[in-house]
Amino acid sequence: MAVPVEFAKSPAEVLKVGAGFSLARVDPESTPGYPGAKADGKALLIAQDARLAELQEKLFAEGKFGSSKRLLLILQAMDTAGKGGIVSHVVGAMDPQGVQLHAFKAPTDEEKSHDFLWRIEKQAPAAGMVGVFDRSHFEDVLIHRVHGWADTTELERRYAAINDFESRLAEQGTTIVKVMLNISKDEQKERLIARLDDPSKHWKYSRSDLAERAYWDDYMDAYSAAFEKTSTDIAPWHVVPANRKWYARIAVQQLLLDALERMDLDWPKADFDVAAERALVVDS
Repeated sequence: MAVPVEFAKSPAEVLKVGAGFSLARVDPESTPGYPGAKADGKALLIAQDARLAELQEKLFAEGKFGSSKRLLLILQAMDTAGKGGIVSHVVGAMDPQGVQLHAFKAPTDEEKSHDFLWRIEKQAPAAGMVGVFDRSHFEDVLIHRVHGWADTTELERRYAAINDFESRLAEQGTTIVKVMLNISKDEQKERLIARLDDPSKHWKYSRSDLAERAYWDDYMDAYSAAFEKTSTDIAPWHVVPANRKWYARIAVQQLLLDALERMDLDWPKADFDVAAERALVVDS
């Protein structure tokens, strides 16, 4: 079996939002840090599934024995960018019992009666778990900025509240991986048309997607502001070029692998005499 082509440069480094970052300079067609082609990327995704599953199981096992470690993947993107594909093809390699997935929709009347983080905090991952937010608290500084539902003062309050919230999560033992899947406007058009041309995908289409598409430039500005205000040392943003779905998947997979590796996970040590217990089982 051929050895899969691996990343030449870590996505955690080449995709991280840092000083001087410009979203406009990110090519959604590019594959930063990866020298392989589509077939290589698909092979790498499959080859690394087992390692991702093993690390997640170690995290889950440690959580059962008192560890406070946990992981939160935050996925943000324009419609059709591939969040569902990340959940299916990357997170799907993990044991479901160790994953807390929540897709945030428009807030209910009850949720609107509380501060914007109220519904988010309830979905934060427990110890030992991998949490996945399909959209998140960032909707409250993206769509609200684009449509003028929050003024500048309120937006600044929310940016600060988000940083405080994520800081508290980190103090509790949460490693946060924030990802923006970056597709081009032309690519989104192609994907919307593909949905309409495939009866099995009609259920995914919504006229609201087209309505929000009209605000594309405003959303790019809103994302840029969110990166500037909320990409921190403890919870940096990563912008993943996503026109090539195969690349976006291996990039996010590698971000998760890197985050889990940094946790220095291990199997919990037995608190009983293994040899004695084995003898009992043999004699049973």
